[in-house]
Amino acid sequence: MILGVHVSAEGKIYESIDRAAALGCNTAQIFSRNPQQWRGNFIDTYDIEEFQKRREKAKIDPFFIHIPYLINLASPNPRLYTVSIEAYIEDIREADELGADYIVTHMGSHKNTTEEAGLKRLTEALNAILEKTKGADVGILLENTAGSGSWLGYKFAHHKKVIQEIRDKARIGLCLDTAHAYLAGYDIATAEGLKQLLDEIEDTVGVDLIKLIHLNDAKDKLGSKHDRHEHIGKGNIGKEGMRRIVNHPKLKKIPFVLETPKDSDDADKMNLKTVRSLLKQ
Repeated sequence: MILGVHVSAEGKIYESIDRAAALGCNTAQIFSRNPQQWRGNFIDTYDIEEFQKRREKAKIDPFFIHIPYLINLASPNPRLYTVSIEAYIEDIREADELGADYIVTHMGSHKNTTEEAGLKRLTEALNAILEKTKGADVGILLENTAGSGSWLGYKFAHHKKVIQEIRDKARIGLCLDTAHAYLAGYDIATAEGLKQLLDEIEDTVGVDLIKLIHLNDAKDKLGSKHDRHEHIGKGNIGKEGMRRIVNHPKLKKIPFVLETPKDSDDADKMNLKTVRSLLKQ
């Protein structure tokens, strides 16, 4: 199983590799910079080289970077929209220097305009980003959301509409977040609900586009749209729901990354242990 967690990149970015390795992970995800701030500086050459050395030694593969929250590629605000595109291009170029495999991104908020208008802005932004970063090996994974507020991506028809209009589709994929799916109304706590979800993904964009699964239990009720994650097996998806997900023949070979609560020093170890206990031998 390819299993990891979202680890901190606090201090030096290469320390994130040490944190993942200490947990016994073979994949990982980070924020390469503060997710609540615009860029202050770039990672220096020594840190990039050290990151690559430690990653190779620890056999962390693949490696994912989550885009900062301030970026909104669907924003109707011209200034925020332009700055978001510029920041995204910088992040892809830096991720490419690091040797990261994918950048994970929420699809943005249309800010009370319309979903159609937001999806159009997002598509145009992604086409510009892909063009400006032509030659980079970093892929872009569009994550599904819980659907709160004006956020796009709570149904896979949104992903289909965007991907259909992307000119360079080779670098575009999907990140499936289990908590977000449940909170958006997909009852993946049940076998039938999981089947319906995967059927919808197959019919819209294709299950083969899923390159990462954010494996999270859901703290709130089905369809609540309240984006709150819970420890594996302790939320409303539950242990049996999680067991079906990690052992599903269409999903079990995809990398899983946990974004579960870090409310104790051993929270990540506990959740990783639970996931491993659910695997069928």
